Amino acid sequence: MRVIWHLLVFVRPYALHMLGAFVAMLAASGLTLLAPYLVKVAIDGPILAGDINRLHEIVLLLLLAFLGLYLASMAQRYLLSWVGQRMLADLRSALFRHLQELPLSYHDNHIVGVTISRVISDVGVINQLLSQGLITLTGDSLLLAGIVIVMLSLNAQLALVTFSIIPVIVLVTMVFAQKAKQAFRKTRARNAHMIGDLAENLSGIRVIQAFANEEISTEKFDEVNGANRDAHVEAMSLSFVFLPTVEFLGMVATGIVLLFGGLSVAQESLTLGTVIAFLAYVNRFFLPVQELSQLYATMQTAMAGGERVINLLNTEPAIKDCPDALPMPPIEGRIEFRGVHFGYRESLPVLRDINLDIPAGTMVALVGPTGAGKTSIANLIARFYDVSAGEILIDGVDIRAVAQRSMRSQMGLVSQDPFIFAGTIADNIRFGRPEATMAEVIAAGDLANVAEFAADLPRGYETEIFEDGANLSVGQRQLISIARAILADPRILIMDEATSSVDMVTEALIQDALRKLLSERSAIVIAHRLSTIVNADLICVVDEGRVREMGTHAELLSRRGLYYELYQRQFVDVAD
Repeated sequence: MRVIWHLLVFVRPYALHMLGAFVAMLAASGLTLLAPYLVKVAIDGPILAGDINRLHEIVLLLLLAFLGLYLASMAQRYLLSWVGQRMLADLRSALFRHLQELPLSYHDNHIVGVTISRVISDVGVINQLLSQGLITLTGDSLLLAGIVIVMLSLNAQLALVTFSIIPVIVLVTMVFAQKAKQAFRKTRARNAHMIGDLAENLSGIRVIQAFANEEISTEKFDEVNGANRDAHVEAMSLSFVFLPTVEFLGMVATGIVLLFGGLSVAQESLTLGTVIAFLAYVNRFFLPVQELSQLYATMQTAMAGGERVINLLNTEPAIKDCPDALPMPPIEGRIEFRGVHFGYRESLPVLRDINLDIPAGTMVALVGPTGAGKTSIANLIARFYDVSAGEILIDGVDIRAVAQRSMRSQMGLVSQDPFIFAGTIADNIRFGRPEATMAEVIAAGDLANVAEFAADLPRGYETEIFEDGANLSVGQRQLISIARAILADPRILIMDEATSSVDMVTEALIQDALRKLLSERSAIVIAHRLSTIVNADLICVVDEGRVREMGTHAELLSRRGLYYELYQRQFVDVAD
């Protein structure tokens, strides 16, 4: 009920359509109950009496009942499908919006494929429950109640004898329910695991093929796929046992009606029409029982998926705007770290007592060994994570006191491995400013030297880019990323070694583009090639989570400390 109550929020906008489906369901149930009764009336009345005119009237009523049943069923199915598809889209949109709001820490700790399974697979089975299951459950329950009432009204003694198998049905259903709940939870978990493994392998296909690891990867996937298969077979096996059991009990009930009803007819204590009506009602009694049993299997699958979807929707972002957060004023660019401590986990500190004061318009380079904490400092400035202790201020304002979007909209990021979206080159450059004109896009591209290669492409800036920029080189993707930042015109720019993966010619183009980009703005540059930051206004040497040295390139070399050692090591490596 907790899961259903949470998910009903997505049905409420379509309450009128669901009401229409409910009315159609009531009509269909009523007409289903009416048809066998009309057959009884026809047999016990005009057929035995030979009243042809009266028989014609009853047959006409029966045909109208069947036509009404057809129209009501059609309307019910159409309305349920209409609501289902819209609810499905709404739920997936809500999940997508929520995933956008969750911080990097969530995405770092959750497999992409499993998250995709939540949005696609789990939502799909939930739709079956909410759009069709609830109406089916209500309709079949009302139909069962109606059949019981009609049978009791026709002949209470025969009805009670027929209903003697109901306790057996209840017992069988309870056993099935208990086992099905566990089985269907396992299927959702196995399915998510399989999708996660598939997504991981497709993302890493280059590495798999490079190390000739196809067989090992296939064996691993076969193992996961086999576990998923076994879980589904186990769950379906329960249904395959349960459904024939219900059918068998239905045959037993039919036999009871024939035996006791036939004896009553022979003793003239019951009419033939009543027995035939009983047979029809018994048959209809077990049809909704079978539907409800199948619905229960669907419900267990949906509940297993629903629990996961609700847990995801209820996941609170670790980084949230405070209730009284104000928009970030136009940024000038001064950045201050005051006694900042940080760790991705409480037991594993990454940064310790960081104190920095970066004037506006300053280019600051962060250098140091791998794992020293350079990227963590950059992530904290953009508030991808929150500090464990201390505070970070931009222009004297604690970044936790302002709305995240208003702050990040004035920042830019150029990463070591730039992400390019499917679409055109122009679309990717325009990503930071969707309203930018084509002239502005081309101007930004020219400043970033994108024109150097765009001119050779068939459609220039309108050339379609494959997923993840597969038809572009790393350097070309980086130039597009820089053009994107130029067009967005951020006041604070974060760069994570933008030239580490390119050739010397492309590096020269990128360095030229970066000089234009860095002009008159604050920049935090994470540098691995020390030769690229010799002109930085300030160089911070980070080691073991602390800022060990600060100064210009010349000042740090003269001190012959850690920076000097790093520089000499790279110089010797290059010389060798």
